[in-house]
Amino acid sequence: MNGASKKSLSERVAVKAAPISEAAAGAILTVDLGAIRENYRRLKARLGDVGCAGVVKADGYGLGGAQVAAALAAEGCATFFVAHLAEGVLLRQALGARPAIYVLNGIQPGAESEAVEAELGVVINSAGQLAAWRSAAQRAGRKLKAGIQVDSGMSRLGMAAAEVEAVTADPRAFDGINATFVMSHLARADEPEHPANEQQRLEFERLRRMLPPVPASLANSSGIFLGQPFHYDLARPGAALYGINPTPAEENPMLPVVRLQAKVIQTRSLDRGAGVGYGHIFHVTDSLVAATISLGYADGWHRRAASAAWFENVRLPFLGRVSMDSIVLDISALPPDRLKAGDLVELIGPSQTVDQAAGHAGTIGYEILTSLGHRFHRRYVNG
Repeated sequence: MNGASKKSLSERVAVKAAPISEAAAGAILTVDLGAIRENYRRLKARLGDVGCAGVVKADGYGLGGAQVAAALAAEGCATFFVAHLAEGVLLRQALGARPAIYVLNGIQPGAESEAVEAELGVVINSAGQLAAWRSAAQRAGRKLKAGIQVDSGMSRLGMAAAEVEAVTADPRAFDGINATFVMSHLARADEPEHPANEQQRLEFERLRRMLPPVPASLANSSGIFLGQPFHYDLARPGAALYGINPTPAEENPMLPVVRLQAKVIQTRSLDRGAGVGYGHIFHVTDSLVAATISLGYADGWHRRAASAAWFENVRLPFLGRVSMDSIVLDISALPPDRLKAGDLVELIGPSQTVDQAAGHAGTIGYEILTSLGHRFHRRYVNG
């Protein structure tokens, strides 16, 4: 066995590249940690005495899991959720031993010892995962923390009703398991009037009564706004922390967190008839002034997103297709020579929210944030 294979997971997790300087970067991503903290406070105020965790999977929804989690911890958040084991290991390294960190997808077969080494809790989604975690506890010689997820109607993760019944029929099913909560996940919480929400709540009630009498967790970001019957003992907000609207039919109750600005590479005059970009899907009908900016689909900006950038509150429409590393803008609305190489135009920020950007791309704010690439200079402010 070579030396690399003997390393623990915490030693093998990917090493991130050195930060990109502001001068070298083609675009600037600003993350307002103070806004994340305020969003957490707003959710806590709505929850009252109910516990409030922080979901920081996908590297904190693309914004930096370590930085986001540290800001939340400063607000008193003591429980965090990630999706994968490697994310949990990185977060444990960043936060130290004190917070509880749970892996939502459970642990892949054969990796249980690495979760134990990192002192991670596991969300158990199946009888197979339960048996594997029970065996890991036996090998470790101590009880191991776990949340138990039941499928209340989303058909994604968690034990179905028949599986819950089979597990509870086994008196030794939870030997070695320190079950800390029972959870499920809402599929349509952003549609507050939809009957599926109450149907899932009632099924969650039925299933959790079969399991050990531990705290319950059902509400995600939008679930918090469904009211007290959905709050239980622990809420698990994710998107709302990052400024995505948890109540799409109403005004966003959360603060914006992200600002994305791209640098101008060059400007040029285009004559009537000129084709712009791949496929020449745009032809100039009257002479205009264009600017090419340093942002593209390699940075997470969707190729077919019909959108615009802004400069000093002036809308600058996209011309043609989004390229891998660049986008062409119509800057004719600006005074001559007002925009030059190195200047910044805004794509997400006061001029356009992340939800509005998502609407132009035909997607959701979650995908916009988690798609943001690693070529930006990242500013963390108000931490």
